[in-house]
Amino acid sequence: MALDPAYLEYPRRREGYDHDLYPWSSIFARKPVAWPDGKSVAVWLCVSLEWFPMTPSDTPFRAPGHMQTSYPDYRHYTAREYGTRVGFYRLLDAFRKVGVKASIAANGAIADRYPQVIADIVADGHEIIAHSTDMNGTIGSTLPEDDERALIAQSLASIEAVSGKRPAGWLSIARSESWNTPRLLKEAGMRYACDWANDELPWRFANGLVNLPLNHELSDRQIITVQQQSADSYAQQMIDAFDWLAKEAGSHGGRILPLHITPYIMALPYRIGAFEGLLKTLAARPQTWFATGEEIVNSWEGQQ
Repeated sequence: MALDPAYLEYPRRREGYDHDLYPWSSIFARKPVAWPDGKSVAVWLCVSLEWFPMTPSDTPFRAPGHMQTSYPDYRHYTAREYGTRVGFYRLLDAFRKVGVKASIAANGAIADRYPQVIADIVADGHEIIAHSTDMNGTIGSTLPEDDERALIAQSLASIEAVSGKRPAGWLSIARSESWNTPRLLKEAGMRYACDWANDELPWRFANGLVNLPLNHELSDRQIITVQQQSADSYAQQMIDAFDWLAKEAGSHGGRILPLHITPYIMALPYRIGAFEGLLKTLAARPQTWFATGEEIVNSWEGQQ
């Protein structure tokens, strides 16, 4: 039976990408980036601070780490709540010990339900990134555009109402977007998003929105929860990554090392020590620039 010629027709078949969201670019062919004070590796601490409803909506999909057993799933609900009640405050203490600022990717529900947590973030001078409404606020291609627009607006409004500042950055749950997300984020006034993990420097969408890559492979969820490795192994891998990037930066310009942390994973009492040791080791490296997402975007944009 002959193959229908229409099967081979695709309107965006061409060299390069099959979309016009942004152009392809090799990091090694770009103008080198120089971080402030002669530093070569921007260490970006990004903490996911999340609230999981007891009942998953599964529309358009169930968020990673959501409830697993029959209702009421107290086992997973309270384990996640441990992150806001205990774990997150251990992370704040770890940041204070080294004197660094982090980006806190917070659900709007954190501001609605736990305004004191937001107040403590602001008091310590950390940045807040919008991270949807709650962990039912997932985005995908089947989500109606008006619903996605409302989700973004609600998330931003909740955080701004409590923190007093509208977030500049956005992180989708599971880094998942629809075809409309970059446009809707730009329309909502976002300067940058963290969903596309395809680089080690910021880059710009065609509409002007900046992408600040948050590499999933470097997250505690991937290394500790999915791959079942120890916190000590995680810390060593981050040191190895830093050393490689620092060496590469010597000939190709500045790089970013994102440390994506989850309070109910990394801040357990048998893991937090390894994380504090990692921060201390990185702080001792002369190439290290601890920076928030907005600080990295500001520095990068000033060199474009």
